[in-house]
Formats: sequence, structure tokens, C-alpha cells
Amino acid sequence: MSSSPSTTTEPDRQGWTLVGPGLIVAATGVGAADLVATVIAGQKYGYALLWAVVVGCLMKVVLVEGAGRYTLATGRTIYEGWATLGKWTTWYFAPYIVIWGFVYGAAAMAGTGLPLHSLFPGLSVTVWGIISGLIGLALVWFGHYSLFEKVCAALVGIMFVTMVIAAALTLPNIPELLSGLAPSIPEGGLVNVLSVAGGVGGTITLAAYGYWIREKGWTTPGHMRVMRLDNGVAYTVTGIFVIATLIVGAELLYSAGIAVQTGDQGLLDLSDVLQERYGDWAGTIFLVGFWSAAMSSLVGVWNGVSMMFADFVGHARKLPADHPSTRLGGTWYKAYILWLTFPPMIMLFFGQPVWLILAYGVLGAFFMPFLAVTLLWILNTSRTPEQWRNGPVVNVLMGICAALFAWLAATQLQGSIERILGG
Repeated sequence: MSSSPSTTTEPDRQGWTLVGPGLIVAATGVGAADLVATVIAGQKYGYALLWAVVVGCLMKVVLVEGAGRYTLATGRTIYEGWATLGKWTTWYFAPYIVIWGFVYGAAAMAGTGLPLHSLFPGLSVTVWGIISGLIGLALVWFGHYSLFEKVCAALVGIMFVTMVIAAALTLPNIPELLSGLAPSIPEGGLVNVLSVAGGVGGTITLAAYGYWIREKGWTTPGHMRVMRLDNGVAYTVTGIFVIATLIVGAELLYSAGIAVQTGDQGLLDLSDVLQERYGDWAGTIFLVGFWSAAMSSLVGVWNGVSMMFADFVGHARKLPADHPSTRLGGTWYKAYILWLTFPPMIMLFFGQPVWLILAYGVLGAFFMPFLAVTLLWILNTSRTPEQWRNGPVVNVLMGICAALFAWLAATQLQGSIERILGG
């Protein structure tokens, strides 16, 4: 393990020149599936679940800040922190990151292929998905963080602007919008509440934040303030983006009684509605935003989760913390990029085996409660310097996060099993 950094709290002013890692972790966590969940929430309930979007952003701010605070306060990665809790964390994380990467790789490539096929129908969804996966591989293969950050920033800008334009076209009803800030659960809407709150930037990439701030050069407690600013700004932008998505669902679909399909296909349906209502240009702009959201998630995972895997392997092999093969651009980093890119292409052609999807659903459902519970543990014990441990308010908020995500995990697990048995 690396040694603990100085406990100074004097900020390094050079770290204030740019913010970026927070925007990356937030945007990477908002993929096509999250957009569909939000659109469908707006389609079904109008603005009634707006408060759930706000709650979702607040939960992620708390968890990402905790992950970043642990890294800056100790000089250790989140995986090193998990490893101090016992072997059970590795027994869960090892199969999770392997199976998750295989299934997610296929889903991410398909998610980018759908809008590209709609924009350029000369190639199939599968071919466009493979091209996107290869582009993602090329962008992150050599481990140049500055280039990766600029690409993600550009994709985030595109997806933000296009979705806000789509929301503005619908001329949202501001009084009704504000009324949605009052917490309420419509009849039969609990699953949608959980999906919206849990899906606002919530994946394994939350845990990757500590790796991104390290590559950014934020490595000491002196960067604590800029890290918190970065995190807050990122989820403010993400919140506006998701609210814009909810507005589109509420104004365009709920008011007109139009239903879209679940899954990524639902976003294509929404593009068709925009095209019919406002013209071809509106549908095209939305498809570009859809692609940007999907591509930012793909590139973010190809980079961030690959760093987590490299760290995991290095720890398992008892390599030094700064061993080149366990860092950005190293051997195990590249190995996981290949795992995300090439084996999943098989599923693009032949479909996903039932047993694999069940394992993916079971392991994936537990990750967010796993993250919340382990952060509570390591941030309240001697694993974190006393100055940087959780205060009472943060403990309450993290406890609420753990409870809500455990509830969401149980719901997701039940749904996965029912789909498998029913299918």
C-alpha cells in the first residue's frame, strides 16, 4: 500500500485550474438505460417524480465525495480500502467486475449502435456498436488522461445541450414542474421512484472517482476543497440534464398519452415523436444527444473500470501500489479494455445466455449497497485519519443511501429472477 500523504489542508492552487473528474463520473453513470427510466417516469407520472431526481443526485454527491475523500485523506485507492475489510470484499468484487464487464461491454456497444444506425442506416446496429467499441478502445488504450477528459467533456457538452434544447421545445409548465419537488409516490410508482433516484449517475463508475482524481493530479488533502467543488458542479449539471429528460417525458408523452418502449428502443421512439412534432432536425438533434450519452458511458467505463481492475489484480498478486502494470496504461489496464471490447462482441451476434444475465443481475444489484456500506465502514474507523472521517450528517445521509440502494437491489433482483423464469 502507498504511504499516507501529508495531512495538510492548505489547498494546492494549481488544482483549481480545471474541474473534470466529477463530470466524468457523473456523465459515465448516466447511460441510455437511465435516460429511458427517466423518460418513462415522465411519461407515466408527469412531474410527480421530479423530487426523486433531486434525491438521486444528492445520494451520488454523498457517495462520490466519500470515495474521493478517502483517496485524498489516505493516499489509498477504494479497492485498497475494501481489501482492509476482509476477504469477503474480494469474493464479491472479483466475479462482479469480470461478469459485469462482459455483459456491460455488449450493452454499451449496442447502446451506441442504436442511434448511429438511425442516423446512418447504411450499417447495422451491431456494426456501429463494434465500431464504437473500437473507437473507445483507441481513445483510452495509451492511458492519456488529459485526452480522455477532453473527449468526455465534449460528449457531456453535446448530450447536455441537445437534451436541454429538446426540453425547451416542449415549453415546460413551470408551476407543475415546481410542484414535482414535493415528495410523493404515485400509485404503482414505487419501482419508477427507485429507478429514477438510483439511476442518476449510479454505477460502478462512482467508485472509479478516486482513480480519476489521482490521474488529474489531486493527490493530497490539500485538494479536498476542489474535489468537493468538482463533485458538486458535476452533479448539478447531471441533475439539470436528467430534469430536462423528465420534462421531455412529461410534456411530450404524458400530456399526449403517448407510450414508448422500455429499453434503449424507447429513446428511438422518443426521437420519432420529436421528429413528428417539430421536424426532422429535432429528431436528429435528439439522436446525437442519445449517442453522446451512450458514448460517454462507454468511454468512461473503458477507462475508469479498467483502472479499478488493474488495481484489483495488482493487489491480488501483491504487487507494489505504484507498479506500472497496475496503473493507467499498464498491462492489466489494457487487458480489461480488451475484455470489455472483444468477447462481448459475441453477444452482439448471438444474444446473451440466460445464466449470464442472471449472474449479472444478481451481482450488479448489490454493488450500490456494497459501496454505501463499505464507505460507511472505512470512513468511520481508523482506516481514515480522524480529521477526515464522517460527521453525523454524512453518516445519516450515507445510511439512507445504503437503505435505499438495498431496497432497490431487492427490487432489481426480484425483477431479474421473474424475467428469467418468465422468459
